[in-house]
Amino acid sequence: MKTASLLFKSREFLGIVMKVGFIASLAFLTAMSASAADAHDSSLRPSRSIPVAFVISEGAVVIDFCGPWEVFRDVMTGNAHPFHLYTVSNNTAPIRAGGGMKIVPDYTFANAPAPKVIVIPAQSEPSKAMLDWIRQSSQNADVTMSVCTGAFVLAKTGLLDGKSATTFHAAFNRFAMEFPKIQLKRGARFVENGNLATAGGLSSGIDLALRVVERYYGREVATQTAYTMEYQGQGWMDPDSNQVYAVAPVSTAEHPVCPVCGMDVNPATSPKSVFKGKTYYFCSEDDKKVFDSAPEKFVTGDKQL
Repeated sequence: MKTASLLFKSREFLGIVMKVGFIASLAFLTAMSASAADAHDSSLRPSRSIPVAFVISEGAVVIDFCGPWEVFRDVMTGNAHPFHLYTVSNNTAPIRAGGGMKIVPDYTFANAPAPKVIVIPAQSEPSKAMLDWIRQSSQNADVTMSVCTGAFVLAKTGLLDGKSATTFHAAFNRFAMEFPKIQLKRGARFVENGNLATAGGLSSGIDLALRVVERYYGREVATQTAYTMEYQGQGWMDPDSNQVYAVAPVSTAEHPVCPVCGMDVNPATSPKSVFKGKTYYFCSEDDKKVFDSAPEKFVTGDKQL
């Protein structure tokens, strides 16, 4: 009798343990599912044809738009290339990009197809038509991304106000002063804010483009795309991988840097200005003009910003 009673109690206890275990497992799986959903909040819905507009004008920096262009061009899903690429500008007259490359834009802002991805490279001062088109098109785009000082163009639309962003490291000071409503992130390879994204300088655009591919099609497709391109960079998997640029360089008498852009300068050949008895050297005459117009913005006491 005692043995039977103990056996019954053991089975009853085992049943309770199994029920508790089932409930705990269910709770764990639910939490994991919620966590997985959170992890994919940044995912984008793919389609058979994803139109990508490259906004260009005079002086567009070649790697800024050609790097992402190559990324999107090389994406394969099944036997298809899902990204449809085109250029858009103020008109369809040939423009001269960096280094003299001649490009004939495919569309104007008046007749360009509606994009799902917008790429904005560094380029000349944007026209009103360009800014208006970016504002309007971004409303229905999955991603509007800038590369390098293309962030200045995107910032001038007002879309980045109240958000964080990055740009070319040599433009940090100017960007922070010109757009105080935007939180500048130094040391970021790229910064994402919903359907807006900004990349650091030059090659950073390749990484941001790969990240966009990942958001559409997952890491496996993005990794395969990088492999196809023989691109070994890992920055697209780590948005904070530009930490080498996180701290502003300090100018010294032995190692002067331009107070406007932060780049190394040669005192023997560089343009210079004197402010409050101290000599400052610049990378270019343009940087000198920027400094001369408001030197107090670039200098605090004896320290450069």
